[in-house]
Amino acid sequence: MKFVIGCDHAGYEIKQLLKDALYATLIRKPDTSFHDVGCDSLDNVHYPEYGKTVADLVAGGDADYGVLICGTGIGMSMVANKVTGIRAALCHDVYTAMMARQHNNANVLCMGARVLTPYQAINIARTFFETDFLGGRHEDRVKMID
Repeated sequence: MKFVIGCDHAGYEIKQLLKDALYATLIRKPDTSFHDVGCDSLDNVHYPEYGKTVADLVAGGDADYGVLICGTGIGMSMVANKVTGIRAALCHDVYTAMMARQHNNANVLCMGARVLTPYQAINIARTFFETDFLGGRHEDRVKMID
């Protein structure tokens, strides 16, 4: 499984913590890789550039899942959902992360660094990536989205 992560300056610190936490739990699995597309500092950047890069990689099949982090997560989710084939979910807690995967087969997780603690962000991401899509009645709905 391939993961890609991106952020703007507001999400940089949580991205770094999240990479370490996800690497420790998810990356140890066989055939799993994790790619960071930036940003690489606290210097001011434009979030749409990073959101589109992650969304394009997922939509193009170069990654299975993406993570996007900005101040609130709203901007990143808007950018990602403009890309055909992306089902980006802005998650605020473990429950929304679980539902995004189970019911919506979300392929990009968006979070807000200014509204979550690092602990919350790590738990949300773990839940998102450890939860499977339920299929069944939800499959038709996901097809309607796509």
